[in-house]
Amino acid sequence: MKKALGLILLLAACTAEPSAPDHSADEAAIRQVIADMEAAWNRGDFRGYMAGFKNPDVVFVSRGRFQRDWQGTLDHYVRDYGGDPERRGRLHFSDIRIEMLSPDAAQLISRYRLEGGGQPQDGINTRLMRKVDGRWVIALNHVSSREATEPSPDSNVQQGR
Repeated sequence: MKKALGLILLLAACTAEPSAPDHSADEAAIRQVIADMEAAWNRGDFRGYMAGFKNPDVVFVSRGRFQRDWQGTLDHYVRDYGGDPERRGRLHFSDIRIEMLSPDAAQLISRYRLEGGGQPQDGINTRLMRKVDGRWVIALNHVSSREATEPSPDSNVQQGR
């Protein structure tokens, strides 16, 4: 009887659904990378902002083309947004959605808004996050910005449309 019960328990364990891995620590670490990037931008620390990206071989896609590498992107940010805080504007990421793809890869989709800096910008970031040497970084960054004349979908929801 004991052998039969043991066999039943063994079979039950073998056929049980595997539990989903707990990715909460990785998701929290990824969200911290994004929060640190936002804070760095808003204090004018472009090198700190770029620390969230894989260096040197991050891939940037924006405005329908591939952008330059890590250093070229840093140079662009310093050139186009450096100096006066009004020129830089204030950056905010929101509606952050993370899907874990593997233990060392995740997809992140979020909204961004850059207020000030001459002309407000907003849109969607799609990012491939990779865990490199125990640290989450952005390996691929795709920016889809909305034209300034387009109404925000958020404003339609807020106005009940």
